Amino acid sequence: MNTRHRSTPPDAAPASRFSIKRLVVRLAVLCAGLGACVVIMLGLAFAITWPSLPELHAVTNYRPSVPLRIYTADKVLIGEYGVEHRNVLRFDEFPEVMRHAILAAEDSNFYQHTGVDFMGVARATLKNTMRMSASEGASTITMQVARNFYLSSEKTFLRKFYELLFTYKIESELSKDQILELYMNQIYLGHRAYGFSAAARTYFGKPLAEVTPAEAAMLAGLPKAPSAYNPIANLKRATLRQHYVLGRMRTLGYLNEADYQTAMNQPLSIGRADDSPDRVANHGEYPSELARQLVYSVYGDETYSKGLDVYTTIDSKDQRAAYQSVRNGVLDYTRRAAYPGPEGRIELPNGIEKDAEAFDDLLDDMRTSHPNSDDLIAGVVLAASPTEVTVAVRADNIIKITDKKVLAVVARALAPKANDDLKLSRGAVVYVRNTGDDNWEILNMPALQAALISMAPENGAIKAMVGGFDFSRGKFNRVTQAWRQPGSNIKPFLYAAGLERGLTPSTEISDQPFTMTAAQTGSRAWAPKNDNNRYEPYLTLRQALYRSKNMVSIRIMQAITPEYGREYFSRFGFDKNRWPAVLPIALGAGSATPLQVVNAYSVFANGGYRVAPFLIDRVTDRSGKVLMTAQPDVAGDNAVRAIDPRTAWLMNDILRGVARYGTGARSYRTLKRDDVGGKTGTTNDSVDVWFSGYTPKLATTVWMGFDQPRSLGSTEFGSGLALSAWLDYMQPALKGVPVTPPPSRPEGLLVENGEYYYAEFPPGQSVASLDLPSDESSLDAFLNNARPADGSGMMIRPMDNGLNNSSSVTPAMPANPDGAIPVPQAPPPRSQSPAGNASPAAQPVPIPAIPVPR
Repeated sequence: MNTRHRSTPPDAAPASRFSIKRLVVRLAVLCAGLGACVVIMLGLAFAITWPSLPELHAVTNYRPSVPLRIYTADKVLIGEYGVEHRNVLRFDEFPEVMRHAILAAEDSNFYQHTGVDFMGVARATLKNTMRMSASEGASTITMQVARNFYLSSEKTFLRKFYELLFTYKIESELSKDQILELYMNQIYLGHRAYGFSAAARTYFGKPLAEVTPAEAAMLAGLPKAPSAYNPIANLKRATLRQHYVLGRMRTLGYLNEADYQTAMNQPLSIGRADDSPDRVANHGEYPSELARQLVYSVYGDETYSKGLDVYTTIDSKDQRAAYQSVRNGVLDYTRRAAYPGPEGRIELPNGIEKDAEAFDDLLDDMRTSHPNSDDLIAGVVLAASPTEVTVAVRADNIIKITDKKVLAVVARALAPKANDDLKLSRGAVVYVRNTGDDNWEILNMPALQAALISMAPENGAIKAMVGGFDFSRGKFNRVTQAWRQPGSNIKPFLYAAGLERGLTPSTEISDQPFTMTAAQTGSRAWAPKNDNNRYEPYLTLRQALYRSKNMVSIRIMQAITPEYGREYFSRFGFDKNRWPAVLPIALGAGSATPLQVVNAYSVFANGGYRVAPFLIDRVTDRSGKVLMTAQPDVAGDNAVRAIDPRTAWLMNDILRGVARYGTGARSYRTLKRDDVGGKTGTTNDSVDVWFSGYTPKLATTVWMGFDQPRSLGSTEFGSGLALSAWLDYMQPALKGVPVTPPPSRPEGLLVENGEYYYAEFPPGQSVASLDLPSDESSLDAFLNNARPADGSGMMIRPMDNGLNNSSSVTPAMPANPDGAIPVPQAPPPRSQSPAGNASPAAQPVPIPAIPVPR
């Protein structure tokens, strides 16, 4: 059998091997060429790019945009202004648990790699490939520092290249601790918090040094996605991230099993803790905003970026007491007033309570137009009857109110025949408040407003300031901006004027009613009355002030003349342009701010000196260098003497009597102090109610009324509503403050039968009585009857008694020529932090005046 086979040319195999070898060589040459090109290109890129990278001195001399911070005198933070909230710390000031949490969450190999974690890159690439997503990143802490400081967030190859080069530059010139310090201070962590120290305050209301492992883990989870993982916006998601970080901390040996389990089970209080000292930030908004305006008037836009620390004269304890006293007083009045009906109404679909997520969304929408106000929580009525009201605060927080006293406040809205606007029914929006032990009450948002201002009479340092019920509902500061009639609160200054023109505490003055014709008044007939419509034949000047008698006050004003009265008022800081020269100013028919009133009462408290009130003690930079400092007036300096020291002593004596025996007697019964003086004030129809009182260490004025003036009701007086709030403040404010002994009697005062006389108006030569004759009521006849007991000529002193009548103000509180305190032109707080830094002042400069709008 023949077998055929195909023959192969002898040189075929070598030729094939030669072709493959040549191809490999060519490819190798090509790759080498391409590699060389890449190396050359990278080298060129490196040579061109490296010199253009930012110099690291800007990193090592890191000066972030640090906001303005406002502190109380005892260094409690009450305000922070600026788009970036920061608190820059040194590396050793960051607690170890925080550093460990950050490394566990962001870069566990930070101290081993040289800027780029190649193992991390490989791990992330593998995981992302397996998951078919870009869910895991590989940026190291150094890379994040490079990106955060200088580079944009655009996702381009060039940006990545710059980031990589800059990362190596940072690693080559800075230590690992320096890099980590920069990261911990710079990284954005949501809610305008930059750096972990600011984030600890923002989310937990505590300094970073006090965070627990559980809290540190939650903070360390924020850099991944601050908007998505912050506990305020999404607690559930933030908790999942926290648990991941805690697991990593256990794996890396930063936590043992016991500490890990404790941290996993620790309940977290998100936001400012109720017992945190920083809680006062929620109560110090009015003095904080005023301090911001004053600082802005000096530094302009740099106020919000150069890291100024402002230390005010506010006492945090007093400020909390002031806030609570104002709030309690307003809420007490609101309970007594007729309930006006629900705040609004929303449509509640049937059965929505069973869908927790949808119900919470609806309640959240409701709160956009009816926000909470501290402990006043907005809720929606689910059901209502005269014996029970059910209110939803959250889907998982349904409260039932059955207390008869609580329901009595809203009884008119629960009546079956209540009109639709008034009725409480399903869908009604109401405010509820926890009164303790999980008992709740229903209140409407108060319409009444109030102001409280407290200052040290010896130098004008403001200790507490509350300018309204709720700062978040309007920044109008009624302490400095509300011009109201002070009513009988003005009477002590009128009586002081009478003393300086020849009257004495024992001068007898008619309390009988009278009428003045239009011809006599120059405008229209006037028939003034006492508040209670009760009249006495005569009262001494002292007795009349104790009992706040209108008829006596008017007769004193007639005797000294309205023109002299308004001029005399200006010695205490009142703006005479707001006090017309007419008799009704004897009853407070002018206007003043609570700040002016408390400043005026301080003159009686400190022996006759008008000290200018001041709020800011000093301003420093981050290093503690003093840039601005207060230059306060001091009682005892004759340059600021306002009235005769004898007059100050006598009025202090009389006002202590008012607080013990007169309309303010409840102040003595409650405080049980002999060094308290004060005076009530109530205007016509109880539109404004006041109480101003003081000790030698603390003077305080409280005002209450409606922003749009209307009557508070016929049963409301300064001796009730305002005095109650004053006492609620002064009790804790004076706790532990010893009683000041009475001041020694000044020279030039004589004593006879227990009463006092000026040496130039001794008994028998002073004005013994003021009266209206029975046969006529002309002003001339009245003045002719104001004579000493011996029948000698009129002894009313002239206006000029040798004292400087002009208002005296320290350089720290410059005044306009007319005596009004100037107003700095301060815009609202910036929403954006300005660029640039100004060089600090070479020497401390005076602090500007408190703004009082004209």
